[in-house]
This record gives sequence, C-alpha cells and structure tokens, in this order.
Amino acid sequence: MSLIRQNKESYGPEFEKHLFEQYKLYVEMADRISARRMLANSFFLGIHTALVTAFAVLQKEEVLQATLLGLAPFAAVLLLCFVWWRVVHSYRQLNSGKFQVIHALEQMLPVAPYDEEWVVLGAGKNRRKYLPLTHIENWVPVCFGILYLLLAVALCCKG
Repeated sequence: MSLIRQNKESYGPEFEKHLFEQYKLYVEMADRISARRMLANSFFLGIHTALVTAFAVLQKEEVLQATLLGLAPFAAVLLLCFVWWRVVHSYRQLNSGKFQVIHALEQMLPVAPYDEEWVVLGAGKNRRKYLPLTHIENWVPVCFGILYLLLAVALCCKG
C-alpha cells in the first residue's frame, strides 16, 4: 500500500504531527461509517418489523388474496430484503478497506492498537475468539426474507 505521497524530508518538520492528525481523523471517519451502518440496520429492521406485522394482520383478516396481485407485495419486500443484504455487504467491504488503511498507517506510528487487536481476535478466523458482526448482520435480512416466503406460502395454502 502506498500511503506516503511525500517523504519526511521533502514534507518538512510537521510530518509526524500531520501523520498522526490524519490517522486520528481517519479512525474517526471509520467510526462514523460504523455508526451509519447501525443506523441503516435500524432503519431496515424497523421497516421490516412493521411490514411483517402488517402482512400477518392483513393475512389474518383475509385482505390479501392468493392471486398475482395479492403476492406482489411479497415480491417487493423480498427485493427490499435483498437491498438490505447488499447494504450490509457494502458496509462490510467499506469497513474492511478502511481497516486495511488504518493498519498500514499504524506501521508508521509508534504503536499499532488496531493491528494488535485483530491479531488478538484471531483475525476473525476463530469464531470462539471473535465472530465478526457482519457475519451475523448478513443473516438478518435473509431471515426476514424467509419469514416473508413463509407468509406467502401460508397465503397460497389458505387460498
């Protein structure tokens, strides 16, 4: 990774200070991405919780029919589950890239806490030490999708 655009000699006496300030800013930005990710998950979770409840009530009240038109909302929410799954996947990729840069920046600093933390956690390879959150996050939209499919099947079996 080629992070350094100017060497210390050509940059000047503020090199270390500016390097550390950029590192702090970059870590803060990585943290903000994680906060946005949680906000996105909360949004989708709230929407789907309301939708599952609405579909269950509509099905119980026999408002939904086992017709193409009656099943169309299920296709729409399955698409929404896919979008949620892709958003989670995208945030995972973005965070992975950010932490690779953070690890590279730490190679130029006196200590490397994020790099060492990743070593202590077994680099996410040992689920007993650490199960990355995105591995769990990826299953939530899939579970909602399965729930919608079960509701659609129940509607078809009822009709």
